[in-house]
Amino acid sequence: MNKNSDMYDVAVIGAGPAGMMAAITASSNGHKVILIERNSSAGQKLLLTGNGRCNLTNTASMKDLLDKFGHRGSFFRSAFTSLSNTDLIEFFESRGLEFKVEEGGRVFPVTDDSKSILKILDTSMKRNGVKIVYNARLQSIKIPSRGKDIFKLNFAYNTVIVAKKVILATGGASYTETGSTGDGFRIALDTEHGVTPIQPGIVPLKIKESWVKGLQGITLENVRVIIRHPKMVFEGGNLLFTHYGISGPLILDNSSKIISLLEDKDRIELYLDLKPSLTMEELQSTMLGAFETHGKTDVKNYLKLFVPNRMIPVLLKLAETDPKKKMNQINKKERNSIINLLKAFPLTVNGHLPIDKAIVTCGGVSRDYIKANSMESNVVDGMYFAGEIIQGCAPSGGYNLQQAFSTGYLAGLLS
Repeated sequence: MNKNSDMYDVAVIGAGPAGMMAAITASSNGHKVILIERNSSAGQKLLLTGNGRCNLTNTASMKDLLDKFGHRGSFFRSAFTSLSNTDLIEFFESRGLEFKVEEGGRVFPVTDDSKSILKILDTSMKRNGVKIVYNARLQSIKIPSRGKDIFKLNFAYNTVIVAKKVILATGGASYTETGSTGDGFRIALDTEHGVTPIQPGIVPLKIKESWVKGLQGITLENVRVIIRHPKMVFEGGNLLFTHYGISGPLILDNSSKIISLLEDKDRIELYLDLKPSLTMEELQSTMLGAFETHGKTDVKNYLKLFVPNRMIPVLLKLAETDPKKKMNQINKKERNSIINLLKAFPLTVNGHLPIDKAIVTCGGVSRDYIKANSMESNVVDGMYFAGEIIQGCAPSGGYNLQQAFSTGYLAGLLS
């Protein structure tokens, strides 16, 4: 790459899934394409997804896909129509890769290796003649002046790339070690695009209570999380205790909703229903019977039927109950406290890990500045956006990768 670079029809900035799909699509339609990546290789974040297995997409319906992106998720309808989840799977299957569907509709390659996905993308780009340049960080973009249609992309060492159209697919601001440092947001602002507040999505939460550190490594399966003000209920997943707080699919998938509440408060009270399969009445009946039939049993031993061993001392301390007591020694107040804690175990959320530890970025280039039917800017003709740089994120499960591939495909059509 030098100062006298050739003219390109399309310059794609960012070699993540969105950028690679945009480059493949544009080059498939006969355009001369250059793909520019600040890292030394493509798809660094892609390789990490699904714990290295690459949760490519989800089998969800169009309605469910859009719903996963929350308020105004319908913005992505055109993108998901142009490259649906079945289209995306077919793209890779037609190139020799097979897939399997796991819990929750999550789609993985049968290889259980994200490198299988990256290899096909890389091969497709090379076959189409896409020029790929690594270790190049975009500094600024000079947009075309009146009557001209040429973008000038300025890089370090006085290097300039010229192109008729530009696709920004620089990612968000999460997992900075993969190159997602928010450069695209700066470029967007410099070119008069609005950028909504940046927040972490799919990120672990910090818990105030000091005893949480002692629960590190414990996984609670199929618990229910309840927030009372405002009323929110999250269920259908597992929760993991960490040395700083809570993580696991149930927390990660709903972290952005909880974090949004922290904007107005410095802490959020949430409660764990440790036995969601039982109503309060059913649990009371079960426990009352146990206090009679297991009278000689230590209460700490009986509770092993309900919670992991290491949680029992914490639960009994909160219930102000001596763990050495027998079941028939527990008074009514203690019994009610234990039952209430099993249905509403309290935790105080007082923060979250920083955005560079988040899996995705929530917020980004405002959708108000992007044409939903093409991903082209409403402000600058010939500039397109694709992937995580666009405002809006979804829970884990393959939805965010589908968004990246679909918006990349739509942007690459250059319609």
